[in-house]
Amino acid sequence: MPTIEMKTDLPGPRSRAIIARKEAVVCDPLDLHVSAVIDRGFGAAVTDVDGNTMLDLSSGLGCLLVGHSHPKVVEAVQRQAAKFSHTDFSVVPYEVYVELAERLVERIGAGHKVALFNSGAEAVENAVKFAKAATGRQAVICFEGAFHGRTLLTMSLTSRHTPYKRGFGPFASEVYRVPFSYPYRDGDATGRSALDAFERALTTVVDPRSVAAVIFEPEIGEGGYVVPGPEFLPGVEALCRSHGILTIADEIQSGFGRTGRFLASDHAGLDPDIVILAKALAAGYPLSAVVGRAEIMDAPGPSAIGGTYVGNPVACAAANAVIDVIEQEGLIERAEVLGKSIRTRWEQLAVDIPQIGDVRGLGSMIGVEMVSDRETRTPDGAYVERVMAECQRRGLITVSCGVYHNVLRHLPPLVITDEQLDEALDVLSDSALSARAT
Repeated sequence: MPTIEMKTDLPGPRSRAIIARKEAVVCDPLDLHVSAVIDRGFGAAVTDVDGNTMLDLSSGLGCLLVGHSHPKVVEAVQRQAAKFSHTDFSVVPYEVYVELAERLVERIGAGHKVALFNSGAEAVENAVKFAKAATGRQAVICFEGAFHGRTLLTMSLTSRHTPYKRGFGPFASEVYRVPFSYPYRDGDATGRSALDAFERALTTVVDPRSVAAVIFEPEIGEGGYVVPGPEFLPGVEALCRSHGILTIADEIQSGFGRTGRFLASDHAGLDPDIVILAKALAAGYPLSAVVGRAEIMDAPGPSAIGGTYVGNPVACAAANAVIDVIEQEGLIERAEVLGKSIRTRWEQLAVDIPQIGDVRGLGSMIGVEMVSDRETRTPDGAYVERVMAECQRRGLITVSCGVYHNVLRHLPPLVITDEQLDEALDVLSDSALSARAT
């Protein structure tokens, strides 16, 4: 039997009633992407309060790598919550935090240490603090297309002004932005031109002796699922080493196996000084991690790093269970399989759909950039919106991204079954064809 069906009546009456209540008491900037209210989820499927079942290719914006309500995660959370749910680790420590830190160091490299936080943005802020403390320098370099969060510093690092930055300035000082390798748009498959721009910036934009760190996403996430040319990030890393600049890999969306490696940095052979993890780390429970070389992580003074809720024991238990599931179910290998299926389907569709400009990505982290003209590569965000609306009508939840709002991104739970994936790809195909005819 099919997992999903055409939804001609979304939202249903119960969803409409709850959304009406939401409009009265929740601020308008928290607008809704899906016009249905979830009641429960399992694996790659969600069921709303009206009984409609949908497939979810958003997976909580990448948090649900192991799917909704994985039994091992649920059991770990219940067991930990029954023991204790909070102390503040720096007041009364607990083993589940230490265990998670050990397991992260095991996967990222000996000689590293870990600090846990609540959110991706908080981890980015603290990664920069570690870098500044270790180097005694003040400046940070980031890239065009980057997304690093919505706090003051992370908004300053984030590239796209709408909707993230408009009206919220002034921003943090000593933040410098340079081009990122974007082969589809800069026409350089090697990444050499962007690398030359980075090297030039160290002469014309900022003194490298004042730069504490360069922060980058190995595959740009919110900015369009951009995979840089192969010379770019290794070249950036080498230049940073020569100037004593630390490298910070923001693996919040790309890490934990989504790209077919534990870290997306591994695809480029990188060895970042600091790695940031969040999203998939704890299956949606608020948790993030900064993992860095011991001398960097030990640089701030006593009590200079911390927070009341950071490294919550229930979230740590969830994260340990996520690692178990990834290992036991072979999900890193599964990411490659899913990605090949997704890429192949879109490449086949490109024969009949001229709006498909570029299909790219690592592992299951695949983006499809839509354009109104393949010659000019003019972004077509309106077409993406039509595709997504048609997908939702047919019972499939999708999300977009991109500086030009014109990239359809794929964030499937890696536990999605072959049958569910085939069904989701059929809906994507039909929706893309239908949206073209609209």
